[in-house]
Amino acid sequence: MGWPWLSCLLLPALGVSGAEAFWLVARDQENDELKYGISGSYAYFFSVTSNTGEVKLASLLDYETLDWFTINIFVSDSHDNRVQKEMQVIVEDRNDNAPVFQSISFSANVSETLPVGSVVLSVLATDKDTGSAGTVVYYIEKVIPTTEGSEYLFRILPNGSIILNGSLNYNSKSSFYQLELKACDSGGQYNNQEVIRCSSSVFVSISVIDKSDLDPQFVREFYSASVAEDTPQGTSVLRVEAMDGDRGINDPVIYSISSENGVSPGWGWGKGRGGGSVRATGRSRSCCLFPDSTRPGWFDIGKQDGVITVNSPLDREQLLEEDEEVQVQVTATETHPNIHGQEAKASIWVTLRVTDVNDHVPEFYNCSLQACAFTPNETQVNFTGYVDEHASTRIPIEDLTMVVYDPDKAGRRRSGVPTYSPPLQGNNGTFLLTLGGPDVDAFSVSPQRAAGSVDVQVLVRDPSLVDYERQSVMLVQVTATDSVSGNASVASVTIHLRDTNDHRPTFPHSTYNLSVFEHSAVGSVVTDSIQASDPDTGEGGRITYSLLPGNGADIFAVDPNSGTVTVSNSELLDREKQAVYYLTLQATDGGDLSSSTTLQIHVLDINDNSPVVSGSYNIFVQEEEGNVSVTIQAHDDDQPDTNNSLLHFSLLPSPYSQNFSLDPDKGILRNLGPLDREAIDPALGGRIVLTVNVSDSGEPALWTTVGVTITVEDINDNLPIFNQSRYSFSVRERDPGVQVGVVEAWDADQTEANNRISFSLSGSGANNFMVRGSVLGSGQAVGRLSLPSDVSLDYETQASFSLIVSAENTDAQGREATAEVLVTVEDVNDVPPTLDSASLQGVRVAENGSQHGILVNVVAQDRDTMSQVEVQLVNVICTKAGVDVGSLCHGWFSVLANGSVFINQSEAIDYETCDLVTLVVRAYDVTTDPRFQAYSDNGSLPITIEDVNDNAPYFLPEDKTFVIIPELVMPNQQVASVQARDDDSGNNGAILFSIFQVDFIAKDGAVIPFQGFFRISTSSEASVFTGNIELVTSLDSTLQGTYQVTVKAQDKPSEGLAQEARITLKLFTVDQSYRVRLQFSLSKEEVGAKTDEIKAALAQATRTTVYVVDIQDIDSLVRARGRSYLDAYFVFSNGSALTLDQLSVMIRNDQDSLTQLLQLGLVVLGSQDSLESESPDTLRNVTIGLGVALLLVIVIFSTIIMCTQKSYQRKLRAMKAAKEARKTAVGVMPPGSAIPGTNVYNTERANPMLNLPAKDLGFESQSSSSDLDHISVNSLDDNSVDLENSRQEIKKEPLHGPMGPDPEPWDSDHFGRKEGLVFTNLGLDTTDL
Repeated sequence: MGWPWLSCLLLPALGVSGAEAFWLVARDQENDELKYGISGSYAYFFSVTSNTGEVKLASLLDYETLDWFTINIFVSDSHDNRVQKEMQVIVEDRNDNAPVFQSISFSANVSETLPVGSVVLSVLATDKDTGSAGTVVYYIEKVIPTTEGSEYLFRILPNGSIILNGSLNYNSKSSFYQLELKACDSGGQYNNQEVIRCSSSVFVSISVIDKSDLDPQFVREFYSASVAEDTPQGTSVLRVEAMDGDRGINDPVIYSISSENGVSPGWGWGKGRGGGSVRATGRSRSCCLFPDSTRPGWFDIGKQDGVITVNSPLDREQLLEEDEEVQVQVTATETHPNIHGQEAKASIWVTLRVTDVNDHVPEFYNCSLQACAFTPNETQVNFTGYVDEHASTRIPIEDLTMVVYDPDKAGRRRSGVPTYSPPLQGNNGTFLLTLGGPDVDAFSVSPQRAAGSVDVQVLVRDPSLVDYERQSVMLVQVTATDSVSGNASVASVTIHLRDTNDHRPTFPHSTYNLSVFEHSAVGSVVTDSIQASDPDTGEGGRITYSLLPGNGADIFAVDPNSGTVTVSNSELLDREKQAVYYLTLQATDGGDLSSSTTLQIHVLDINDNSPVVSGSYNIFVQEEEGNVSVTIQAHDDDQPDTNNSLLHFSLLPSPYSQNFSLDPDKGILRNLGPLDREAIDPALGGRIVLTVNVSDSGEPALWTTVGVTITVEDINDNLPIFNQSRYSFSVRERDPGVQVGVVEAWDADQTEANNRISFSLSGSGANNFMVRGSVLGSGQAVGRLSLPSDVSLDYETQASFSLIVSAENTDAQGREATAEVLVTVEDVNDVPPTLDSASLQGVRVAENGSQHGILVNVVAQDRDTMSQVEVQLVNVICTKAGVDVGSLCHGWFSVLANGSVFINQSEAIDYETCDLVTLVVRAYDVTTDPRFQAYSDNGSLPITIEDVNDNAPYFLPEDKTFVIIPELVMPNQQVASVQARDDDSGNNGAILFSIFQVDFIAKDGAVIPFQGFFRISTSSEASVFTGNIELVTSLDSTLQGTYQVTVKAQDKPSEGLAQEARITLKLFTVDQSYRVRLQFSLSKEEVGAKTDEIKAALAQATRTTVYVVDIQDIDSLVRARGRSYLDAYFVFSNGSALTLDQLSVMIRNDQDSLTQLLQLGLVVLGSQDSLESESPDTLRNVTIGLGVALLLVIVIFSTIIMCTQKSYQRKLRAMKAAKEARKTAVGVMPPGSAIPGTNVYNTERANPMLNLPAKDLGFESQSSSSDLDHISVNSLDDNSVDLENSRQEIKKEPLHGPMGPDPEPWDSDHFGRKEGLVFTNLGLDTTDL
């Protein structure tokens, strides 16, 4: 008989009914004909050809309905021996489902101002298939309406979100859109072909909500009306109408007049007659517009109805320059603001024509017609004009600008109209002009009739009446009378007559005597009291003065208007040349009539001659001993014996004048003491120049000066003198032949023979130097101190030298002057700078913008003088936990030249990415000698990034299942664990675990809160924190369900708020019903020693975790196969546990583990109760056994005879019982201990176990029972098997008792066989899973 071993099979879903599914193949050692079949609740899916084992699909498989199921496959031979096995069928999915939308229609309302890229709505379609066949892709098939651009107005994302791809507009585009959508899967296998399935189309309705984004619109493009200028206030003129541009809102509109003026939009501008602006419409007309032409307040408008009414009296005449029209700008404003919070409004210009009414009187204006603006300021009733006496007839009065203007309508022309011309449109503006007044006979008016406006002239009518001698001012009146209404206006004209020249100018005297000082300044007045008179007026009475040619005419001048005589040439006015002048003064009027008078001018004397000095004065005298005595000779050409010729001598101040005296009257010059050549400025060469002032006594006094040169001759009476008593010089070390310094000395003597100087050196180290003298100037010399070309100084050997420098000249006594010289050796900048290690000790900076500004100062030092040290940043090293992280932190810090390190990017500093920034710096001396090293060694400034608590703890994922076996777990025992990390450091990254909540979820779904049953301890290793959950008290072993333990991980920041994370663990409980007992042929101690091997073999076979509860020896009085037992639980990682039946099947399927367990002594597998139930009957069984043994001795011979006779029948019945046992359901066993090899205590209904062939089971080698057991196994004389009744009783019995099925013996021979059932299906590739 063959044995099946395949446990799992893969079949595609929706195969064709009747198609081959797989083959059942079995081997029989006796080569009997085999019959195949399938049973179970899902056997209807298949039909089996019993004699071949071919299995075909009888019903279609559907993955979505049933993705896996279990069937029983069996095979039997011709002797009705049957082998049955459970097989799992896994249904593979096929692409047999199209995506289905959750709804057949979708709708959304969106604002027309929704930004492009926003989500309009989301749709969802699902596909029951798996893999790519269940991956849904969405498509927009059509967009209604199909206007231009609507096709790309929307797009759909892979997640079903419909995105606005263009702008919406309720008014200009559409207020409603309908999208036709389709969802397709990504394709999958169906009937061995790649198939893509799509859903039916669904429609998405999108309603666009109008927003207030448009201004209102007027119903008409142009509004105009006419109104008489005498229309009463409140009269309706015109109604305008506007409506909201947003049709979906229709916000009420409020009307207002925002501007009223005489200019309508779209007009052009030009220059008018009066210099104002003119704006013309598209019609062939123009008008004048002045800056004050606005007409506010003339009209009003109803806020609600838009009716324009007259608001104040109208005056057409004010609109003449605007074509008699008022342009009213009407603004329509919506009640509510638009979406931008601003007023939504629109404006339109309304043209209102004001018609004429004869309501004006002609008025007079003082202006010219072309330039007249007819403003109230120009209205005038008094005019003035001029005319020459006796002017000819019809000569107009001059300077008279008179215009008469009647604003009433008299035609289109507003200029003057001749009296014979008929009016073009009405006579309201026509008027008559007449003349009156006292002098009406002498003058006339023109024109006598006009319309609108006209220039008015007053003409000379009778020249004889225009006489200046009779009347200088004349008066007339001009009257303008309206030809229709008779209303009139009167203006007065004052006419001034101009006189003519008919008189000659005259002087009061014929001769005038005058005087003036000689050399008087140009413009000096000689006389201003001589005036001529002329009775004429105007130009004829205007007098002009002039001097007639003659002696003195080039010296004097006269003002032509005032007659004032002045000096015109001061230099020629000299009394010594001419003492008296005679001039003729003439007066001429505007008519060239003239007369003259004589002027006699006497010239007065003044002091105008200076003293004169005779000769020159040069004196030589030796210093110290010589004296000066000299007389200054001078004279004055002025009149003798007068103050003008009286002389006075004085010395003018000079550098040396205080050393001399001068007689003021006689002019004798003398020295006051000995003269010293050295006291004189050397540049003067010993010469003293004195200035003698010689003046007269006139008013004002005149003077002259003369120079006196006194040369003081030099003698050698002075020693050289250094310019300083102590000199300090410095020289760079290691520079041979360089100049050290310069000393300077001077000799006060003034001559080269007496002031020549030479230098010499003395003192310690003087041989290292040399001095060379040179002359700077007279009496001055320098000594240049230098190093010989082969000598250089060493700063380290001698840092300074003290020398004596001497200066001497040709003094006969050999005297000399000395000075100290200190030479300091300068240290060459040859030492590189260094970094102060104390400033590189390192600093700490908190992350995430916690600090700003300067962090630390790196200090650089240089022993050289005049060093200029800068700190340079060489490199930046970024590390995290000692590992280089590249250039991540390069921009975080900056280093200035002064060594200041400041935070450059505070917010970018992140401890989690870089915890140590090392700034590599160096010092650089800018002034270092090029021959030497200018850089220091590199230094490192470590900047430790301090952690800020900016990261919450997080739990580490663990693929663990926690199981609690209540009877095993003791208080203080660990039952579960969690691990968490916090990317922060220190206290910020330290985690403390706590139990937040504990709930027990019973198998019926009930939730029971449990508090105080668990506690958690915290430990850490390498930044990973472990929370060990321990049991506090014992658990109820009768509860069946799962403990849900919520663990909270919270950090412990030193400051700020703590952050936390939570995780919920499931602790599965395993109750005592899953406790399994295994019997071993070894003792308790031997099983304990091999526990690890036993657990490993069991775990290998079951793929579970083995929990050993107890190991005990079996009482020798108990009837059992083993010597000891081991109680254990077998728990899967998901918390489920194995029952005895499942354990039996799994051990049986793993031949290697089974062999190992048998070698370790395993003999019986059963539940706990199976062994415990035997203990109460032990004593009774022993007693009965002794009695039975005695009876057996008596009847042994009779029994042997009976067995021999019925041997053949026994074999037949045993085989029949075996067949019945095969028909019993696998794993169904009655409770209670069984006779070895059977499933009952006695021989009644005895059935072989484990589907073994009905033959000798061979337990003698392992069993310790008596021969009676052997007889009971093979003796079926009293076994009466009722197949039907047995079948029914077996079906009624439960699978196992409360604590599991009866113990099941194990046979090494049984497990040593290699049995199997081979399934072959040419269309499928099956694998035993």
